Amino acid sequence: RMQSDGGGSPGLGGVKHVVIVLSGKGGVGKSTVSAQVALTLAAMGKKTGLLDVDLCGPSAVRVLGLEGKEVMQSSQGWVPVYADASQRLAVLSIAFLLKSTEDAVVWRGPKKNSMIKQFLQDVMWGELDYLIIDTPPGTSDEQISTIEFLKSSGVNLDGGLIVTTPQAVSVADVRKEISFCKKLDVKVLGVVENMSGFVCPCCEEVTDIFSRGGGEALAKELNLLFLGRVPIDPRLAQAEDAGKSMIEEHADSAVVKVLKGLVEQ
Repeated sequence: RMQSDGGGSPGLGGVKHVVIVLSGKGGVGKSTVSAQVALTLAAMGKKTGLLDVDLCGPSAVRVLGLEGKEVMQSSQGWVPVYADASQRLAVLSIAFLLKSTEDAVVWRGPKKNSMIKQFLQDVMWGELDYLIIDTPPGTSDEQISTIEFLKSSGVNLDGGLIVTTPQAVSVADVRKEISFCKKLDVKVLGVVENMSGFVCPCCEEVTDIFSRGGGEALAKELNLLFLGRVPIDPRLAQAEDAGKSMIEEHADSAVVKVLKGLVEQ
């Protein structure tokens, strides 16, 4: 679809800070952390972009309530979808380009690499304070392509935000992601321990239903910054299922307090 020309030029020339969200383990909540960090930054008045490069399992569109929206095309490139009326949060995901939410993306590496390059090079991101990049689990095509393109373009990649859950099996895989960052010379900004304790919806008491402290211990061992524990809160799941912002719906919750602290660090 065509849209009248927007201001600026495509690419990342107007982006001040780029943060890539990583984990060696699937199911640890990278997309939740990415989306909620982006929403928190936007709520704090920062011009923010969220790029979902999880091509086979995109979820940013769902958790932000943007299903049914379409990416527009101008003569200068793609125009991201804005999640808010103030246009403080720009979002791009392959989910916007699929005919159905049930369509599978069955692509080999070269086609994935080409799409990621388009997302970074041919999109009119405009002037952004932060671009948050949500990645799939592992250390494969999507992560390598994203990081290499950012570096070759001279874009300031601030570093990687590492997400883990407290359990030993997750922490073991996250170690590999940290090793991956070292090999590609990507600074690790810090470690987030997600799903760390359950917040009772009645009394807000926190119970450690899995375990506790795995991410913090890893950060301490490797001399990395520990950014905090994000507890399991049923209201967060409900907000994302409804495509709503946790920071707007439950501003006083423990989850939002942790997210604000994370962003401030």
